[in-house]
Amino acid sequence: MLERYGHGGDLRTAEEAYGKPEMGFLDFSSNMNPLGPPSVVRHILREGWRDIVQYPDPAVRELRSKLSAKCNIPMESILVGNGAAELIDLTARVLKPQVTGLARPSFSEYEEAVHKSGGGIYNIPLHAQHQFVLQQQDVEAAQTAVDLFFFGHPNNPSGKLISREVLAMLKQGDHPCVLDEAFMDFVPNEQEHSLLQHAAESQCLVVLRSMTKFYSIPGIRLGFMVAHPDLIKLAQQLQVQWSVNYLAQRIGTAVLEDEAFEISSRQWLQEEKPWLIQQLEQLGLDVVHGEVNFLLFSFPVSMGVTVKQAQQHMGRQGILIRDASLFAGLNERYCRVAVRLREDNCRLIAGLHTMLSDLTQNRG
Repeated sequence: MLERYGHGGDLRTAEEAYGKPEMGFLDFSSNMNPLGPPSVVRHILREGWRDIVQYPDPAVRELRSKLSAKCNIPMESILVGNGAAELIDLTARVLKPQVTGLARPSFSEYEEAVHKSGGGIYNIPLHAQHQFVLQQQDVEAAQTAVDLFFFGHPNNPSGKLISREVLAMLKQGDHPCVLDEAFMDFVPNEQEHSLLQHAAESQCLVVLRSMTKFYSIPGIRLGFMVAHPDLIKLAQQLQVQWSVNYLAQRIGTAVLEDEAFEISSRQWLQEEKPWLIQQLEQLGLDVVHGEVNFLLFSFPVSMGVTVKQAQQHMGRQGILIRDASLFAGLNERYCRVAVRLREDNCRLIAGLHTMLSDLTQNRG
């Protein structure tokens, strides 16, 4: 199983499974911006090695200052971490929920973090007939059973945003809520959807952001949390010392200044995602029209194809796709793929066409 450790992008496992070198795969299983990393990252890695003899700033002041200015929120409401994964775990340990309301399907690390902190889970189902959009009545029904909500916004694996009606309810502060906005950078007019600024002042809202997806630096590990200063202080007390290394701090500070990269990334996605949706639907696949840089789709029952069959066939072709049936709430027909550059996307479509022809022909 390619998702042996719970994620896509595991090239070492792919190498073991399919006998190809790690760099011999076209990876659609992880959702990185194919335009990145920004060019400034290469310069920092080339020149910054001289400075790793120094300890990093334990308060991450320069990067927090840049984030404060860019997001228009106070520095004392920002905590930088070793990727969003650290912050998901840290938030659960700070809040210590007894019962957390999770959307199904959603990112598995929410549940893992809650269990590690000793809490239980209340399932809030997302339905295909609603394009996996969180429904207000389901959130309202869960309020009496949970003491924390933990939602992806946009959600992974569906790529769908939380509706304005549900966001308005969460902003009221009746229930503590954590919003994972790891992919919000990819959303057009993100300021209209993000609750970053509200979280900086609210006693009941935490917003998490990843910097690895949009800037394509997953090997660096970088993310940040926005919350009321009182909660940030509690999180700082539990955070491991030197969590954010020197190179990560320098890279994070530099990429935030690259406005040209941000503009070109959003232009690429605006052009490429509709094209890829159209191509997938022309193959007869049922595509969820998400807001970000990945797409969830399913193989119709009539095809008789499962995602595990598809993943094996595609892997032998050197193309990695995500088995979305591993997300609680999805069945064996669901798959997730990243949106990449046109040449790569053409290879994906050609590979899927070959796979569907072979598997349906064999079934017949």
